[in-house]
Amino acid sequence: MELIFEKGAEGRHLSILPSCDAEQVEFGEFSRQTELRLPQVSENELSRHYTQLAERSYGVNNGFYPLGSCTMKYNPKVNEEAASFDGFTHIHPLQPEHTAQGCLEVFRLAEEALCEITGMDAMTFQPAAGAHGEFTGLLLIKAYHEKRGDSRRKKIIVPDSAHGTNPASAAMAGFEIVNIPSAPDGCVDLESLHKAVGEDTAGLMLTNPNTIGLFDKNILEITRIVHEAGGLNYYDGANLNAVMGLVRPGDMGFDVVHLNLHKTFSTPHGGGGPGSGPVGCKDFLEQFLPGKQVCGEDRLVSEKPDCSVGSVKAFNGNFLVVVKALAYILTLGNDGIQEASQNAVLNANYMAKKLEHIYDLPYGSHCMHEFVMSLEKLKQETKVSAMDVAKGLLDYGIHPPTMYFPLIVHEALMVEPTETESRETLDHAVKVFEKLWEQARQDGEKLHHAPVHAAVGRPDEVRAARQPVLRYQDSQTGK
Repeated sequence: MELIFEKGAEGRHLSILPSCDAEQVEFGEFSRQTELRLPQVSENELSRHYTQLAERSYGVNNGFYPLGSCTMKYNPKVNEEAASFDGFTHIHPLQPEHTAQGCLEVFRLAEEALCEITGMDAMTFQPAAGAHGEFTGLLLIKAYHEKRGDSRRKKIIVPDSAHGTNPASAAMAGFEIVNIPSAPDGCVDLESLHKAVGEDTAGLMLTNPNTIGLFDKNILEITRIVHEAGGLNYYDGANLNAVMGLVRPGDMGFDVVHLNLHKTFSTPHGGGGPGSGPVGCKDFLEQFLPGKQVCGEDRLVSEKPDCSVGSVKAFNGNFLVVVKALAYILTLGNDGIQEASQNAVLNANYMAKKLEHIYDLPYGSHCMHEFVMSLEKLKQETKVSAMDVAKGLLDYGIHPPTMYFPLIVHEALMVEPTETESRETLDHAVKVFEKLWEQARQDGEKLHHAPVHAAVGRPDEVRAARQPVLRYQDSQTGK
């Protein structure tokens, strides 16, 4: 497909933009010295170009999107409509607070709802996404220990079944990472945890349910061990879609939690954002929260916490994402939130049970919202890899699941059906997985070349990673 710069011809234009009504300002020496090179296309060419781009994109509106640990579920369009109201879009973060009471009320209501769901006492909406929320939560833990004068606590414990961003966030916050292995059942190894904790333990980062799709049966014991060692417990809430409305991190002994509003609470996920990764905490950590907190009764105001770690993003974060999440929560209510979690777990277990007779499930077919298959045996017997099967799904109009993650499972495919898919969709996906398994045994060579019907075939991923083309060069001018 041609780039927009490769279309059109000099002198072509379209008249869909109004004339500029702003004052023209000259910047003198700071102005461009050469004319800005923009594509010159007609409205017809422009419309066709973006229509073709849309046709090449794949999302939950196109079909099944079982990307594990990412909760790519359907987003009700009513939430988008709520976020498009003039009172939310025609607003500026620097205008007087008495003129933005509705927006402050959104933050207040969203904080109350999310604190109730998570068992926390306060919430900040500044973080832009999940990993940003992890980093923010770790700053709270760091500030807590520093204020107490406990400078020894420099280590964060991270189980090997955690999300990959956990150790990266801890390192960015200035901590040393202590990795502990999983037990044979896929949960945290308690003996290893006992050995890891000590006077230098700042905290534990735990993804629960973990990346294998399991709810750790020892969760209360885990948080107790860390607390008795003087550390704090951080809950990676990226997988909250499995438990929201049913159990709360705060009741499990966690002090800090981040949420992915752009995953769990039905706001658009992927395509570069926007996202929102609010961080909740217990009351003893509220004084360290970044940005400002909404407070007041008759008139709402925002105030900076006493010992705030500062700001982690401009103003109040991605406000419209919060609007969408609040609309989702208010629409579902308490019963609906629970039902969403229960259906997510039901769908994952349904698919896992249907596939366990041909695909290896290292930790069994009983899971939470996602399950992991190992294709290691299939690869040994047929030379068809997890990558081949994932690419083969594309020819059937199904987005591949997460590949080669978690790292503790070889040739892994991690599937998350989500609660918004019908039984018919799940049955179709199961049949496709069965067909690919049969094809691997009968004619595996074809799968090495899959997909053959997709807009893009199988690229050279090693070359793309090592020799990326990051800049367009005009074939005529060389610039």
